[in-house]
Amino acid sequence: MSFSVAVPLAGALVTLEPLRLDHADELAVAVQDGRLHELWYTRVPSPDAMHDDVAARLAQHAAGRVVPWVLRRNADGAALGVTTFLNIREDNRRLEIGSTWIAASAQGTGVNTEAKLLQLSHAFDTLGCIAVELRTHWHNHRSRRAIAALGAKQDGVLRNHDVWRDGTVRDVVVFSVIDREWPTVRLGLTERLRALGAR
Repeated sequence: MSFSVAVPLAGALVTLEPLRLDHADELAVAVQDGRLHELWYTRVPSPDAMHDDVAARLAQHAAGRVVPWVLRRNADGAALGVTTFLNIREDNRRLEIGSTWIAASAQGTGVNTEAKLLQLSHAFDTLGCIAVELRTHWHNHRSRRAIAALGAKQDGVLRNHDVWRDGTVRDVVVFSVIDREWPTVRLGLTERLRALGAR
């Protein structure tokens, strides 16, 4: 299977649906839960910019650069946010999971854990990746803790890597999971979900 093909990924708590333009209205509601777009260290679109953000992600997908999904909670069908495969390097059998945001009320509920389990399973078990990266802003401490809790290891910090929208410069913290670590990471994620009663 090509790395750029978008397929649904279903778990017990959440289903990742390939992003469509008609998801924009639901996502504009979801992003207001916690006002994620106001956090200075994120690039989360505002409700007013959601339609343009979804259209941009879909254009990048059509060009083979990203694979975007909507996270939908199975219990009530609510759209909770988005997550994406990006920096796809099929020739080197690696990609990044990123450009993810999840409504504040769904954080810490197991949704992110299961979404990452689904994405990592797809990357390693279906696509045959040898490495999967996860990146975040140096100052996004919650995200850094969440990535480490998944079982990813910190590779390093890319200093002055991005010029931010307000002109400040972002240091990027890079984590990864490699293929030989994946069986242990999968067990850890599955056990975390079992403890939440999701598996």
